[in-house]
Amino acid sequence: MRILVVGGGGREHAICWALRKSPKVSELYCAPGNGGIAEVAECVPLQVNQFEEIGQFAVDLAIDLVVIGPDDPLADGIVDHLEAKGLTVFGPRANAAIIEGSKVFTKDLLRKYNIPTAAYESFERYEEARAFLDRLKAPYVIKADGLAAGKGVIIAQTLEEAEKALQDIMVAKVFGDSGNQVVIEEFLTGQEMSILSFVDGETVRPMVPAQDHKAVYDGDKGPNTGGMGTYTPLPHIPQSVIDEAIESIIKPTARAMVAEGRPFRGVLFAGLMLTPDGPKTIEFNARFGDPETQVVLPRLKTDLLDIFLAAVNGRLDQMDIQWSDEAAVCVILASEGYPSSYPKGLPITGLDEVQDSLVFHAGTAAKEGQIVTNGGRVIGVTALGKDIAEARAKAYADADRIRFQGKHYRTDIAKKALV
Repeated sequence: MRILVVGGGGREHAICWALRKSPKVSELYCAPGNGGIAEVAECVPLQVNQFEEIGQFAVDLAIDLVVIGPDDPLADGIVDHLEAKGLTVFGPRANAAIIEGSKVFTKDLLRKYNIPTAAYESFERYEEARAFLDRLKAPYVIKADGLAAGKGVIIAQTLEEAEKALQDIMVAKVFGDSGNQVVIEEFLTGQEMSILSFVDGETVRPMVPAQDHKAVYDGDKGPNTGGMGTYTPLPHIPQSVIDEAIESIIKPTARAMVAEGRPFRGVLFAGLMLTPDGPKTIEFNARFGDPETQVVLPRLKTDLLDIFLAAVNGRLDQMDIQWSDEAAVCVILASEGYPSSYPKGLPITGLDEVQDSLVFHAGTAAKEGQIVTNGGRVIGVTALGKDIAEARAKAYADADRIRFQGKHYRTDIAKKALV
């Protein structure tokens, strides 16, 4: 089969790597891809928002399946556009991708169907939002309604920080139209957990759970990022709690979307908080997580293409999906200055010295035969092991072997799991 993956980050590299293992894949393309993806797929110089060009390419090459990686094109309706051309696509249509594209929609959906989440209110006017802050205690959680490249959620420790966040989002419009509405919700405390699930309507097939590290510095300090590292499994979280999250949150949400006439087909990503009152929903995403995918897919024993095809053909309920018992740890190597401004085009060395890890390229490019930096999160180093400690040791040893100017990374990824 001929497969096209849309996207160019670490998530897409992991997807391409997993698809390349399938004996059914004869040709694999990625648009636009990156310096590392080029080693497993043919990169196509098309951007993720070029729907017409992507569709024409897929039609011209008789692509059998298109897999959508990032959030923006899903929310903007790329699946609808490609399906209208007669193409088969793995990913939710726009009316289902709204579960990530609008936080107000999602919070209202959870409230309507009594699915556990933080208490909240939503606002279209700055004055009303500002007045609501006076009724709350710090810290404050403020979310821009729409997509904001993973940076639209601000946890303000003081009233002054919360006021500034509202000003930035609703008045200064730092996230553009994504800030036309905001959600202000209660601050939940507890362990965070991510569960990605393959979903086809009411059929939910959960993947192995993972835990992300959002803050840029050790000890969860500093501004939030797209994710500085992940690990799976979560030995310090009881299986009963994981099962409760699936039964009380993920499956009811899939059913709710069907009831709303918005059946979800693709990967539904649940960001969860394990509170003293049980699991609660922080957010839903409408696609594979990044960097969760980089630890989850290496543990997948079942052919990923078979799962994709089952989902798009309404046969996901017939799939028996198998996972390895190994642990996986991913350490993100970031550019100097990230998550603020950072340089690009810096040469990366040591990639050929990696011994025990998978190297998933996130923000890289190939330039005159050399791999160079081309993003904030540059590379994800993923290692497998019999347990978290072994996988962690391998990942950090290989992270040190890769070099570029200004490289920084967290040194405490998966420490919580060393029980």
